[in-house]
Amino acid sequence: MITPNLDGRVALVTGSSKGVGRELLLSLADCGADVAVHYHSSKDVAEDVADTARTHDVEAITVNGDVTDPNEVDDLFGTVEAELGGVDVLVNNVGPFAPDHWEDISFDRWNAVLNGNINGTYLCSKRALPEMRASGFGRIVNIGYASAEKGLISPKNAPYFMAKASVLMFTRMLAADTQDDGVTVNAISPYVVENSDVFPDDLPRDRPAEFEDMAQALRFFVDDDSDYLSGVNVEVDGGWLPEKV
Repeated sequence: MITPNLDGRVALVTGSSKGVGRELLLSLADCGADVAVHYHSSKDVAEDVADTARTHDVEAITVNGDVTDPNEVDDLFGTVEAELGGVDVLVNNVGPFAPDHWEDISFDRWNAVLNGNINGTYLCSKRALPEMRASGFGRIVNIGYASAEKGLISPKNAPYFMAKASVLMFTRMLAADTQDDGVTVNAISPYVVENSDVFPDDLPRDRPAEFEDMAQALRFFVDDDSDYLSGVNVEVDGGWLPEKV
C-alpha cells in the first residue's frame, strides 16, 4: 500500500467511530497524521478509536457533533483547531441510507438521508476551507457510491442514490472553485464494502471491497504529489458495471 508522509498534518474523518470511517481514519494515522475521531452518539467507541490511533505515535482526539447543524459543525471544527490545529485533510464519510421503498420512507428519514449526505458534506467542506486556503494546502475527500456516475436509481433507497449523485456534483464544483488555492477535492465511491449489511450473490472479483481498498484510494488522494488531481471520482468496485441498482 502507498504511504504518503502526513507528519504534521491534521485529519478529520466524519463518522469515524466505526465502519469505513474508522478504518480510513486509522489509515491516515498510520501515515503520521494527527486525527480527530468524529462521532454523533458513540462516545465510548470513539474514544477506543482514538486510543488505537495513538498507537501510531500521533495525537488523537474525539469530537462530537451533528454534521447537518451549522453551529455544531462550527463547534467541532473549533475544537479540532484549538487542540490539533487547522484541518488539512477532511474526509466526508457520514452517509445515512434508507433501504426501503421510497413510499415507505418517512419524511423525517427521507430528509435525514439527504441532509446527512449532502448538507453534511457541504457544511464540513465550507467550514474547513478558510484554513486550507490560508495555508495553501488542503485535501477534501467525499464518499460517494459506485453507481452515481451513471445516475442510476431504484425505488428502494432512492434518497441515498439521489444524495450520492449530488455529492459527486458538489465534488466537481468545489474542485473547480479551489483550483488556485492548493486544495484538491475528490471522491471515493465504493460498491459493496466488507462491512455491508447485504452481499449480492455476484460480486466483482468474487469479493466485496476491503477497507484497505478504500484506504489505498484515500492515501493516493491525500499525498502531497497528488496536487493536480482534483474533481476525480475513483470507483472502488472491482470493475462493477451496473445496468440497474
